[in-house]
Amino acid sequence: MRLIFAALAGGLFGAGLLVSGMTDTQKVQGWLDVFGDWDPTLAFVMGGAIIPMAIAWFATTRRAAPVLGGTFPSRPPQVIDNGLILGSTLFGMGWALAGLCPGPALASISWTGGAGLVFLITMAAGMFAAPQVRARLDMYWGMA
Repeated sequence: MRLIFAALAGGLFGAGLLVSGMTDTQKVQGWLDVFGDWDPTLAFVMGGAIIPMAIAWFATTRRAAPVLGGTFPSRPPQVIDNGLILGSTLFGMGWALAGLCPGPALASISWTGGAGLVFLITMAAGMFAAPQVRARLDMYWGMA
């Protein structure tokens, strides 16, 4: 049952990305180009995502366990540290350069051809390298 709901949620998410324009690299880069030909339409997409998520977070505070079993994940730490700043900066730079973040990139892999495959491979390489880079940075920053 959980796999069925996961497939439905994933399909709905992918369809939402497609319909909203989040898989269109030019639209995303237009959103990020605030000093040029700025396209503000993705603000509605983000608002449309934040509102239901806020409602979902509020609803989960009243439940003891998820409907389909298991446990709720713990809340992430509410601290702004060097790792968060560096990770957010790198994510934003990659988003601006490629015009895609991981979700829309996976949703658009079927029609982006070789460019989509290169993006997927480099994204996977970055995800693989991240723990090693984080460990070195923690040693450098004295957080180990």
